[in-house]
Amino acid sequence: MLRLLLFAAGFVCVSFSAIAQNNVVVKEDPIIAQMMDRYTQNNKARKTVDGWRVQIFATPDRQSLDRSIQSFQYRYPNLSADWVHHNPYYKIRVGAFASKLEALRLLHILKPEYSGAYLVADNQMRPAELLGNY
Repeated sequence: MLRLLLFAAGFVCVSFSAIAQNNVVVKEDPIIAQMMDRYTQNNKARKTVDGWRVQIFATPDRQSLDRSIQSFQYRYPNLSADWVHHNPYYKIRVGAFASKLEALRLLHILKPEYSGAYLVADNQMRPAELLGNY
């Protein structure tokens, strides 16, 4: 019994000392550090980002647009839906994704209900829109 207790105590001590020695020190060239800082500052200064949305509807009728947005938001309350106006059409676009692959997932879900849905690139998205798409 005493041997087992000593063995367990020794094992715990060795384990803790092994965990404590996992400190990683990264040495980088000052030029690389400066470039990374500049890259970070540039990205923080951007007000918009490039991304993808799914366009589900286009109509020249504003009332039809309002009804369609309400219907979509009722069916999918967790998804963002917005519209843009490119004369003469009002277009409903949903979701906000950083990658095309993520947007394709939503397109696949919406296609049975919105057969004319397709992906659109959007280079005017606010970074906060990309959060909470799922």
